[in-house]
Amino acid sequence: MGITYKDTGVNISAGDETIDRIKPLVRTTFNDKVLTDIGLFGGFYDAKFEDYDHPVLVSSTDGVGTKLKIAFLTGVHNTVGQCLVNHCVDDILSCGARPLFFLDYFATGKLNPQVAEEVVKGFVAGCKDTGCALIGGETAEMPSIYNEG
Repeated sequence: MGITYKDTGVNISAGDETIDRIKPLVRTTFNDKVLTDIGLFGGFYDAKFEDYDHPVLVSSTDGVGTKLKIAFLTGVHNTVGQCLVNHCVDDILSCGARPLFFLDYFATGKLNPQVAEEVVKGFVAGCKDTGCALIGGETAEMPSIYNEG
C-alpha cells in the first residue's frame, strides 16, 4: 500500500481549502500580461514589451527574517506577506527596473488555511501597492522540517 501524505502529517484537504481561500485574492492582482490562473506549476507572463527596444528582466528573492517572530507573537500574519513583496520590489527598483510579477513561497509545519490566507492577503496588498501581479507560488506543509505554530 505505501505511505500516504496523511501518514507523513500533510493535510491535503487543508491545502485544497487554502487554494480555495487565496484564489480570488490572487486574481485581483492579475493584469493583461498574466496568461495563467493559479494552480499550475509555473506562472505565465506575456513577455511582449513594446515600450522597450531591448528589455532586460531583473529578478529578486528575499525573506522577512525575524519579522516572522513578531507575526508568531502577535498573531498578525498579513504584514509579513506585504513586507516580503516590498523587500523584493525595493531590490528591483534599486536596480532601475520596474516590478512586473511576484512568486511566493509559504512553508509551514502544519498548514492552517486561515493563517495562509492572511499571509497571501499581505502578498496581494504588496503586489497591488507596487503594481505587480502575483502569478504563482508554492505552499508547502513540512511537519518534519518546521514545528507546528
